[in-house]
Order: sequence, then C-alpha cells, then structure tokens
Amino acid sequence: MEFGVRGRALQLGAVILQKLLSRTDAGYRGSAIPCSCGEKARFVEHRTKRLGTLLGEIEIRRAYYHCEKCRQGMFPQDRTWDVEGCGYSPGLKRLVSRIGGQESFALASEDLRELAGIEVSGKEVERISEEVGEEILKVEEAFRQDVFSENVTPLPLPREEVGKVYIEVDGTGVPVVPSETAGRKGRGPDGKARTREAKLGAVFTQTKFDAKGKPVRDEGSCTYVGAIETAEEVGKELYTEVERRGFSKAKKIVLGDGAVWIWELAEEHFPEAVQIVDLYHAREHLWSVGNALYPNDEKKRKRWVGSRIKQLDRGDIPALLKAFDLAHAPNEKVGETLRKEREYFNKNRARMRYKKFKAEGLFVGSGVIEAGCKSVIGHRLKQSGMRWTVRGANAILALRRCRLSGGWEDFWAERADQRAAA
Repeated sequence: MEFGVRGRALQLGAVILQKLLSRTDAGYRGSAIPCSCGEKARFVEHRTKRLGTLLGEIEIRRAYYHCEKCRQGMFPQDRTWDVEGCGYSPGLKRLVSRIGGQESFALASEDLRELAGIEVSGKEVERISEEVGEEILKVEEAFRQDVFSENVTPLPLPREEVGKVYIEVDGTGVPVVPSETAGRKGRGPDGKARTREAKLGAVFTQTKFDAKGKPVRDEGSCTYVGAIETAEEVGKELYTEVERRGFSKAKKIVLGDGAVWIWELAEEHFPEAVQIVDLYHAREHLWSVGNALYPNDEKKRKRWVGSRIKQLDRGDIPALLKAFDLAHAPNEKVGETLRKEREYFNKNRARMRYKKFKAEGLFVGSGVIEAGCKSVIGHRLKQSGMRWTVRGANAILALRRCRLSGGWEDFWAERADQRAAA
C-alpha cells in the first residue's frame, strides 16, 4: 500500500511539474536570435521532449531555432532548464550522481528504484555520474588556472584562527582496463601492470589537543584533491586548495611516507613548510631490516628492532645510522638491504626529529591520508571485479572528493546560479 501511494503521489507530482513548466514562454525569444556563427537563427516551431525527473517522466515544450548559414539548430530553453543534450532534469542528475559516486552503478540503479521510485539503468547511472564528475573537474581546473595566473586572490584567514595546516599526500593503485596499462611495467609475476596509481592529497587544520596533550584534527576541516595523475599535477592542486581555503600565511606541515616525489612537491609549492616522515612508515623500514638480519631468530629480531625504534622515537638518527654500520650482513642481499635502508634514514634525518616535533605539538603520523585513500578511493574504486578507464575513475573520484570535502551543496548552488545567469 505504501509503495502504491508513493507511486501515485509521484505521478501526481509529475503532472504538476509538467504544468508548471508549461506556463513559461518555452524559450521563445522573438523571431530570431544570435547564432554562434555570427548570423541569426530563425524561430521555426515549438517541439516537445521527454524528460526524466525526480517525479517521473514528463513532456516539455520549447521553442526551436535554426540557422541557415551553419545549419545549426538550438533550443534556448534547454540551456535555461539545464537539459541541453540530455534527457534528465538537474534534480535527477544530482540524485543519480550522488548515489553513483557511492556504490556500483548496478546497485545504484536498484537503490534508486527501491528508495526513490526512479527507473534509471545502471548504464545511465554511469553516464550521468561521470558527466557530473567531469563538470566538477572542469570547475576545479578553471579555478586552478585562475590561482596560478593570479586572477583571483583568496583572502587569508588570520594565523591565530587557522592554527596549523597539515598537507598530506599518498598514492594507491586503482584497477583499470588493460588498455590503460599498455606498455607499463607491473609488480605481478608476469611483469604486467594492472593498476594505475591515484594520488590523493588532504588539507586539514589542527588547533586543539586532547586531555593527554596530543594534537587533535579539527572536525570537518579535511578537504581532498587528487586523481590518477602526475605528482606535478597533484602538487598544483594542493597549492590551489591551500590558497582557496585562505591558508597561504598559516604554519604548514607536510607529512608523507618518505617517497621522493612528495618532498619535491613540498619544496616547490610549500618551501616554508615543516616536513615530517610518517613515524609508522619509518618503523616499517626498521622491521624490514630486522627481518633481513634475523630471518630465523625472532628474539634477536625483536631486540634489534626495539632498540632502533627507541632511537627513532627520540629522533636520534646518528645513533640509528651507527647501528646500521655495526650490523653484520651475512650475505650480499642483506648488505644491499642495509645500504638501501641506511640511505633512506640518512636522507630523511631532518624529517625524523620526532621528539622535537612532538614537543611542538605536531602530528607525526599520516593516518588522515591513509584513511582517505580507503574512504575516498578504495571504498568505491577498488571493489571486487571493478576495472576502470582513467577518465571514468577520475570522474567518480571527483564526485567523492567533492562530497567528502563538503563542497557538494556549493557546487550545485553555483551551477544553478550560472545556468540562471545564462
């Protein structure tokens, strides 16, 4: 009975919506309007179109113009109503893309039918979701170009209101279709790549501490950037996000896992920032050495690694490096591991002053971005059996970033304003 009543209510709503839209001038703007080719497009007639909406399918009537010179036809009202080139209303596109960014397209289609009484195929959910995601990417790119060309100057917030601004970045593999990895080397036994790395950046603030004096991330302060792209591109996006949020003069801390590209990015865009290697990644490197030195002696392995972790936590990298030098490598393979890991700690020694960083109330772990890789990327793009094109993955990732960064309402509001102005 409930589903039946809902169905009837939606039908009635569709009738009302159709009548409301029929009361407009249907886009008639006189006998002729300017065409993009420079000539005039002449009014021909009113034509109808079937349109999917939140209330069901309706029929709209709008004026049709045609230009004799370029043979181009146009419906001015389609642009006003934001249905140009598609058969769905803005409200339906918003709802479909929202759920399409959260779960598989097939499951989204089922949920739309069950929860909202809307019939949209899985393929159409995919098409609409990717279309909206690409719109978000275009908006972001336009703003980024304005920032780098200094066409916009976001007003910075007072330093005391901002506290500390953290910039974290990491990458995770996204399964893609074979054509997206052609010629790329992978880590599998056959040497073929099956994933492309999506880079994710997070920007958040910290102004408070817990009862034990440990830093606490400000609730709701985290925003995300990133896609399947180069380190150079994600670096520009992070810089733009920091500028957009008015943090240009705030104290900045860049946290990363020790990858060289992260520090190169930091040096280019945030040269004044404090750089910190994630403590827990650094500890993992120590365990790698311990496993190589004492593969069959757990007691010695734990004792050696435990002593090194204490040195690391104190930020005593000279003592740590000395322990590496004194360690006995039973064979060349272990010796190579020792040399490689020693170089890792030596290069990052200034980024491992953990005792000093903790005394200053700074985070020393990059848990925010690791959680972000799971919630923003993994939850949607790395489900069993999924294979993406780079274009599709980036579009869906844009949807998720927009929502999880708190920009969903702003995007649709600005979009509506732009359509109204047009």
